[in-house]
Amino acid sequence: MMPAQRIGTKLYREAKYFGRDISHLLGFDEGFFRNARGSRIVIYHGVCLTDHTRFNPIFIKLKTLEKHFQFYKKYFNVVSLNDYYEQKFSEDKFNICITFDDGYANNHKYVLYLLAKYQLPATFFITAIRNEGFDILWNDFLGMVQVYGPKQLYYNDQWFEKNRFNQYFSEQNGEKFVEMLRSGGFDVKQEMMNLLYPLAPYRDSKPDNEDYWLQMTPQQIRELSLSPFTTIGSHGYYHNDLARININDASQEMVRSKQYLENIIDQPVNSLAFPYGSYNRGVIRASKNAGYSQLLCTDFNSSEDLTDTTMRERFTVNPFINTLNQMRATVTRRYE
Repeated sequence: MMPAQRIGTKLYREAKYFGRDISHLLGFDEGFFRNARGSRIVIYHGVCLTDHTRFNPIFIKLKTLEKHFQFYKKYFNVVSLNDYYEQKFSEDKFNICITFDDGYANNHKYVLYLLAKYQLPATFFITAIRNEGFDILWNDFLGMVQVYGPKQLYYNDQWFEKNRFNQYFSEQNGEKFVEMLRSGGFDVKQEMMNLLYPLAPYRDSKPDNEDYWLQMTPQQIRELSLSPFTTIGSHGYYHNDLARININDASQEMVRSKQYLENIIDQPVNSLAFPYGSYNRGVIRASKNAGYSQLLCTDFNSSEDLTDTTMRERFTVNPFINTLNQMRATVTRRYE
């Protein structure tokens, strides 16, 4: 798309969103949400107080999240993940299932309180990275490197150039640095974290940076699980892309992450959200063999997934649009 076309598309979208805001203020779209029917599982990730784009474009501000919860409470019927699988839906409202990925400590710090305040159920998909002595996910560390690191980065005999979005690309073949790492096992990512730590010494950074990377402790996971509004699920062991690593390693990760979480919360862990929404048929078979009966992706890979009773799609929340437009997109499953 040419620059002029992109500008035109952006202006059209902004005008459309502005028109919806006015319509909502005048009460004209009240019927859209009250008459909406169907169901959707939505994905949130990290929650912070300000500057939600500091390191990660999928974080959401706490005040925005609370507006979402208020909207859910007013217009929708919010169900637990178990009830979603059992299709215990309202026939009079649109049905929402809330999920949070990645196991951030900010979920324990901010979200737990909001769930109790609004009496809403949610499922939290958590890794087992703490069991390996890490308090940060590899991709969050890389996000900090991309913000604080130099314009050019030399790594493993390759030069990488940073673009205006703070993403490193290989000067040799144009591949994204993050994609190269995503295709490797955790040993590759651990080596990267050790070598590049001087560029992003997150443990020595400002305390207000913690919301953007700190993982929940086992104690926090247990406290989260004790709430009547929460369910705990697995998000892999290392937050590896299970479809890109060796299937035997992926199988072991799924088993170990399940054991780790069950040992902490003393409850069965039956759900697994594939990191990055990425999976293949081998990963599905291995996850079922590991004992998972609820498998969550972002988009189905094939028509075969439509008839698999363990599989469900989810819809990622966009933190860059206002609550009204997010709710409309949630109902339609489409960002315009």
